Amino acid sequence: MPRDHGCDDDGVTTPNTAVAVLGASGHTARFVLARLRDLGLDPVPVDRDPERPHAPGARPRVASVDDPASLDRAFAGVAAVVNCAGPFADTAVPVVEAALRAGAHYVDISAEQTVTMDLLSRFDSRAREVGVAVVPSMAFYGGLGDLLATAALGDWPAADDVQVAIALSSWLPTEGTRRTVARNSGRHVVFTDHRFVPATPSTLTWRFPDPIGVRSLTGLPTADHVTIAHHLSTPRVDVHINTDPLADLADPTSPAPVPADAHGRSAQTFHVEAVVTRGPQHRRATASGRDIYAVTGPLAAGAVAHLLTHPTAGAHTAGTLLDPAAFLRSLDPAHLTFTADM
Repeated sequence: MPRDHGCDDDGVTTPNTAVAVLGASGHTARFVLARLRDLGLDPVPVDRDPERPHAPGARPRVASVDDPASLDRAFAGVAAVVNCAGPFADTAVPVVEAALRAGAHYVDISAEQTVTMDLLSRFDSRAREVGVAVVPSMAFYGGLGDLLATAALGDWPAADDVQVAIALSSWLPTEGTRRTVARNSGRHVVFTDHRFVPATPSTLTWRFPDPIGVRSLTGLPTADHVTIAHHLSTPRVDVHINTDPLADLADPTSPAPVPADAHGRSAQTFHVEAVVTRGPQHRRATASGRDIYAVTGPLAAGAVAHLLTHPTAGAHTAGTLLDPAAFLRSLDPAHLTFTADM
């Protein structure tokens, strides 16, 4: 289990609240660091380049995924590790290995399907032996859809299908997103007939609430296919997104996100709906908010806070680790707006 800090003068064990954040100079990591502080935890920034700008007063520990000893030094004494350094196809396995050696929980913000699938299958037994959790894709892609689908399912034991519909006002990608897209090109899958198969183009029309309205959507193979199918009893998972943000993502001239409010969030808005179907019945859960990178901060940090107060072991997705409806309500209204048919 994650190590305690020790005992105070009265012999009372003090909890270990140190959380290493790898890739701490990255765009999304800054939201993770901020939320960890808000939750009363002690973030420990870790980066391969100590000269990169970090949060004021935070001197990073230096580590590289190519150097296991440096990861061991960086993770010494922490209770959890949040991996924000992509592409995760390159970083996830060595960072999980180092977290297990440190006896620390592992959480990442990956949207990469193959990585999430690999971590869930490869590290469940070892994490249980160590007494820590491995939680991939605790982010907008992979985490939020899983939370919504699980909340919508509620007390149903199974669903005929799960649909996730995403509407973004735009998509101004970070440098990390661009690297990840290039690294994972041609490796995407979808979940249908109880199995993963290579992704093929798909489209549909979806009615979102006003002012979004009716939109044409296209299939988006994301980590949500993996996280949802990992634990919900359903033969099919579909994820679709409106087409305009995909054009932004494909355009090499699209700028990176820029702060547009006091919290550093961009002007981008999102609306996500998960609809589960059983026979003639439908249940829906939704989340709306601002900035897909910013909302990843409270998702990942919230998972860490939960693990430090409710320790568990093994490989988990957002939907198996947390009470989805309760967790999403805890983020409403500061970080998102949540609704569900309950």
